Amino acid sequence: MVLKLAQYRILSLENKKRFDLVMKNSLYNVQLISYCLMPNHFHLLIRQKQDNGISKFLSNFQNSYTRFFNTKYKRLGPLFLIQFKAVLITTDEQLLHVHRYIHLNPYASFIVKNLTDLISYPWSSMNEYLKNTEGYCNKEFILSFFKKTDYSAFIFDQADHQRKLKIIKHLTFE
Repeated sequence: MVLKLAQYRILSLENKKRFDLVMKNSLYNVQLISYCLMPNHFHLLIRQKQDNGISKFLSNFQNSYTRFFNTKYKRLGPLFLIQFKAVLITTDEQLLHVHRYIHLNPYASFIVKNLTDLISYPWSSMNEYLKNTEGYCNKEFILSFFKKTDYSAFIFDQADHQRKLKIIKHLTFE
């Protein structure tokens, strides 16, 4: 289903919900597991449903956003300097670590000052998980690893450690 942002914005609330549900269930051959939008980059944890699903999804995403941004700000040209980076996740432990890293990124990068601000950070899927609300993420797989109260402890127990690692990262040679 193709719908321009201008068309989406004038839909009734009921039709927006219907469209959102269709998009959540299809998402161009991928399942969105978690996300975080940062001022100069974004993180997506995506499960591919078919070959090249992630490449197709990200190509559509970047092209659509570039068209929207260029139209809104009356500009031309690309927005993204490099192609996306992808890492194959091979274990459940790695999956959970990446998921936590994505949600803690605004805190570790000092975009938000404290964990309370992190909880209310609007450009992350963390609230979908903490409050178990509807959104674009398929939360069932990640949440299946936790009892209800254990999930928030899993995320927040490593927050200060991740912040310290982010500081140290800039002190190392590559």
